[in-house]
Amino acid sequence: MTATELGQALRRWRDRVAPDAAGLPAGGRRRAAGLRREELALLAGISVDYVTRLEQGRATNPSVQVVEALARALRLSADERTYLFGLTGLVPPGPDMVPAYITPSVQRLLDRLAGTPVAVSDAAMTLLVTNPMYGALMGDPSGLRGFERNGVWRNFLARPTRVRHTPEERRAFEAGMVAELRSTAARYPADRQLRRMIAELRAQSGRFAELWDAGVVGRLEASRKTVEHPQVGSLTLDCDHLRVEEHDLRILVYSAEPGTEAAEKLELLSVLGTQSLTERRS
Repeated sequence: MTATELGQALRRWRDRVAPDAAGLPAGGRRRAAGLRREELALLAGISVDYVTRLEQGRATNPSVQVVEALARALRLSADERTYLFGLTGLVPPGPDMVPAYITPSVQRLLDRLAGTPVAVSDAAMTLLVTNPMYGALMGDPSGLRGFERNGVWRNFLARPTRVRHTPEERRAFEAGMVAELRSTAARYPADRQLRRMIAELRAQSGRFAELWDAGVVGRLEASRKTVEHPQVGSLTLDCDHLRVEEHDLRILVYSAEPGTEAAEKLELLSVLGTQSLTERRS
């Protein structure tokens, strides 16, 4: 397979994805109905220059992580994803690696929950994709790179968050995250990226090392979370973890009971938050 074939495939797939279907504003004059290069770069978390070089055949050795991100951003089917990996000379991650493939059914679920904050993570709690409402509630995650996209990493290394915990809630949440991560590590012992992240967490966070060495195993369960939002104030929401067992994905859904103040604030966010988010992206 040649670099020209890779570029042609990327352009063809880019042309068929409507911006509004990917949660992006569709305004302005367009030469084609599909994604612009800068929009694909935003969705995949890579630079516009790199997308350009890939399409022009001037970059021919993308990493597995970049190819996986492109497959998600372009909404490729399983066969198309395998084809993309082949074009780049790579082999799709096998069953010994934490899966990162977003199935079409999960993508449709995100599309239909446009008014609800939703995020999809892999089994190691690395953020794969979010909808605009999630970005409006929790902050735009498109600038996160590498381990910064992992929820365990962000929480134990004191990265900024809008979620507010009591000390007791914080301890329970941390224990749940470590328990979930240990279970995932046991299922994917050959995943070198996961092993490296765990090693760095143990080295950089005394609290993580303490919980890891204690041997906690289990699942991170559903909870209620209080989010301090800079525009609408405090919201206490239900936070449910839906699991796609066959593909080992986690779907995080935030919701509020109808008629409550939190529900009204979510409704306000659907206008104010997503509007400001798309303005920053355009």
